[in-house]
Amino acid sequence: MTANLANLVEQLHKAKVFDLEHPRKFGDPVHPPHRPGTLLTLHRHHEPGMEERRTSAAGFIFTAEHAGTHIDAFCHQAMDMTLYGGVRVSPAVQTPTGFTQHGIDTVPPIIARGLLLDLAAARGGRLPERTLVGVRDLEAAASRQETEIRSGDVVLVRTGNDTVWGEPDRYLNGAGISGEASEWLASRRPLAVGSDNVAWDLPGLVDERLKVSLPGHVVLLVQHGIYIIENLNLVDLSAARSYEFVFVCLPLKIMGGTASPIRPLALVL
Repeated sequence: MTANLANLVEQLHKAKVFDLEHPRKFGDPVHPPHRPGTLLTLHRHHEPGMEERRTSAAGFIFTAEHAGTHIDAFCHQAMDMTLYGGVRVSPAVQTPTGFTQHGIDTVPPIIARGLLLDLAAARGGRLPERTLVGVRDLEAAASRQETEIRSGDVVLVRTGNDTVWGEPDRYLNGAGISGEASEWLASRRPLAVGSDNVAWDLPGLVDERLKVSLPGHVVLLVQHGIYIIENLNLVDLSAARSYEFVFVCLPLKIMGGTASPIRPLALVL
């Protein structure tokens, strides 16, 4: 092992690791188009009276791509039947078994500088339900934390909605990011953005300028090629006031998929 590699391994061993995924189970909050979310059922059980002393248990996992903590692929959203990069939606691109372009299998492993913009900490708790987060909110959080967003960063926005993950009705009514705030972030060229809510945007609200719902999905995924991560658990990261970290995210290689469950990590060195 070289000296540089040994030093890196030592730093990683000393790092404080924050797990940003919510545990998964049936009944978790899920955006209505993706219900029922996640199901686990055992098809093999530990039972007495088998042929040998060793027994086995195994199950099936049934999950919507967009249930729980997950990352969106570029094929997830289109504007005027066009995906990111001018790719037209056609039968050759959108097939019954998934997408042949911009599927989740094309998302690389993400290891990048991560930033937390902690709006909830600035407000003293969870933002009021169905609050629309604007540019000034993000600017104020960045200024308060002395945080500078750079090209290639992963920017995580905390609204405090992660504190009510166990209360689906309240969680689904959490704050969302405005279209203008998504444009402000996109202009800084992050690799990805994420938040502790169900849809990044505020579901049900139509953006007056773009004339669409979920405007951030259009701005980020379709127009700028910036990944969106949803349903993050940022409670512990916020409590530690860890606003800068190494962000690690490994999407599953689901061929042609529109999203992937993830277990993202924040490493504070």
